Amino acid sequence: MPPVRTEASAATAPGAVPPAADPTPAATASATTAAAAAAAAAAADLRLRPGQREFRRSNLALFAAGVATFVLLYATQGLLPLLATDLRITPGQASWTTSAATLGLALALLPASALSDRYGRTAVMTGSMLAASLIAVALPFAPSLGALVVLRALQGAALAGLPATAMAYLAEEVHPSALPSAMGLYVAGNSIGGMGGRLVAGWTGAVGGWRWGLASAAVLALLAVLAFRLLIPAARHFRRTPVDPRALSRTIGAHLRNPLLLRLYALGLLFMAVFGAVYNCAGFRLIGAPFHLPQSVAASIFVVYLVGTGTSAAAGRLTALLGRRGALYVAIGLTTAGLLVSLVDSLPCALLGLVLITGGFFAGHATASSAVGRTAQHGRAQASALYLMAYYVGNSLGGTVGADAYHAVGWSGAATVGLVAMALAGAVTAYASYAGRRAAAVGTLPAGRGPLPSDPHPLHSGNRRPGGRGGQDSI
Repeated sequence: MPPVRTEASAATAPGAVPPAADPTPAATASATTAAAAAAAAAAADLRLRPGQREFRRSNLALFAAGVATFVLLYATQGLLPLLATDLRITPGQASWTTSAATLGLALALLPASALSDRYGRTAVMTGSMLAASLIAVALPFAPSLGALVVLRALQGAALAGLPATAMAYLAEEVHPSALPSAMGLYVAGNSIGGMGGRLVAGWTGAVGGWRWGLASAAVLALLAVLAFRLLIPAARHFRRTPVDPRALSRTIGAHLRNPLLLRLYALGLLFMAVFGAVYNCAGFRLIGAPFHLPQSVAASIFVVYLVGTGTSAAAGRLTALLGRRGALYVAIGLTTAGLLVSLVDSLPCALLGLVLITGGFFAGHATASSAVGRTAQHGRAQASALYLMAYYVGNSLGGTVGADAYHAVGWSGAATVGLVAMALAGAVTAYASYAGRRAAAVGTLPAGRGPLPSDPHPLHSGNRRPGGRGGQDSI
């Protein structure tokens, strides 16, 4: 009698296909546990997102903070021709009233970031703006250029607490997916403050002199500080840490050894060098030959800051479309085109050049600054402070060198300073593209170097993994 063929024997017969195994209770439980853990992690992430009331309040508060900071920081820039005439000094000497403030701010950024780690982001931001506003009240009474420059340096140092802390606050409190737009709105507040401070001071100065111009900027800043304090929500994710000089040195050293951060710092310096050179000299150019505009009209050129408001707020969308390096190439191209157009001795060309320069600068700054917060995996306040140190050193260098070049050979000298800076920025970005392609070809990615191999194109690598390692691949 032939043997009885059982299911077991059929399953083990040569060439037979084993039946699909049913999910075991352990496998089902494991999958359920993993799904539950993922859902719990998403629910536990309380960082601010679009649509939340606190998200809107934080955006508006940081917008007001940007207004206050830049009203105070650049209050004298719209008054440089008046200062030069009243105090009988050169454009280069007058530009020190702006450069001293940005240099003081740059030197105080790291100490201010350390204080924010100890005492909290919102407390340091509030104290910083209030102290700077009180110094602003004293500025109109400065008896000489030397006293004015010293007060401006102290004011810049007092202001350091806000820019050193604002980017860290956003990186901690805002969800990574919303960080580019939040940072863009903060930078937009910077541009509104820069425009409003220069316009109010310039127009008031044209009527009553530079002292009344500075007084009007102080009043505007105090109102913005009040709005910030009323709007800013309490920090949820700040963790107080003691101020440890050795730990701070190690953190700074780690950031300075990160090639990606170094490239971002270089880009901040170079973009701001252009901006300092152009805007320190634009007023002198417009009131001189061949334009001969009155001071009140020349001060109105700062209305082009509205272009910066738009391009900085749109930087997040541009980055999503082209990747961060693509967005930076666009910003460099716009700025360079503006510098070239501005060389033509025609008022329409001069104004169009300023529009392009302003739009390109703010797009580049918003793109690079948002990348810093996403790149730094620790010590975000110090990473942001180092970026801003480079950024404001660039302003001081570009503003002073550009003003001296303008005094020596005219507008072409200031524009040449800007073109050299943009050529260097293009070289930095091109090197980052080369390094990214090389890393992708090798198939390995040391920390902070180039795009992830799985990213479809190196230009898009900066947006693939919000808040993760992909955030390091932005430049």
